Amino acid sequence: MSRFSRARKVHGQTVEGRRAVLESLRARRDIERLIMLENSELGPQLREIVFLATEAGIHIEAVSKRELESQSQTKKHQGVIAVVPDPRYHQPDDLLSLADLKNEPVLLVMLDGIQDPHNLGAIARTAEAAGVHGLIIPERRAVGVTPGAMRASAGALEHMKVSKVGNLNRTVEKLKERGVFIVGLDAAGEVEYSQVDFTGPVLIVVGSEGKGLSRLMRENCDKIASIPMSGQLSSLNVSVSAAIVLYEAFNQRSKAG
Repeated sequence: MSRFSRARKVHGQTVEGRRAVLESLRARRDIERLIMLENSELGPQLREIVFLATEAGIHIEAVSKRELESQSQTKKHQGVIAVVPDPRYHQPDDLLSLADLKNEPVLLVMLDGIQDPHNLGAIARTAEAAGVHGLIIPERRAVGVTPGAMRASAGALEHMKVSKVGNLNRTVEKLKERGVFIVGLDAAGEVEYSQVDFTGPVLIVVGSEGKGLSRLMRENCDKIASIPMSGQLSSLNVSVSAAIVLYEAFNQRSKAG
């Protein structure tokens, strides 16, 4: 039995690592308790973690390194673990409502079969910084909001709405009916990403690590965009590609006001 399986028996869901736990506290997420390495030297982040947890009335349990390791699901806890309820997912309409509330054209990111929690976390971190209103992921055959994804996002997933849907293509069709322009990212895209207009309501679709966009998803996109490359490699890591395009969207939208 793996360490992950043992940890899951102890806790259903955790947030691990100093930055991720700190952002959970700042976001006022429900936290059942904190588990910390006993006799830890309290640097600035750990001091703020202890202060916010104490202020919120969250129980802090000090344990040995061996005990903390046995309860970690990521192996990268940095001396602190928050035990939390299972993640709450949203409906796609909630993401649209957030954009309306901010009086902004909606900007969403859909992950078409991403398997690696580190990629989900990295994309969420960039998306939160670039003003994205939410992520959409499939219910099956893809990673969800796991402790590894939470840690890789450096806490950004605490501030990002995530919608988990049964059928990505049906969701795309519904978004089109709401006036959202669908842009897929693919190395064989028909236009360069910088030529796409991101100033209106847009959904950016990112394909899986190995296969890219599914055939049906490609057909459902209004535009397929690519990132020009001059080296020997034919593609970039999926989270890097997403970051490049998201900041193009951010720049265009910032200039448009």
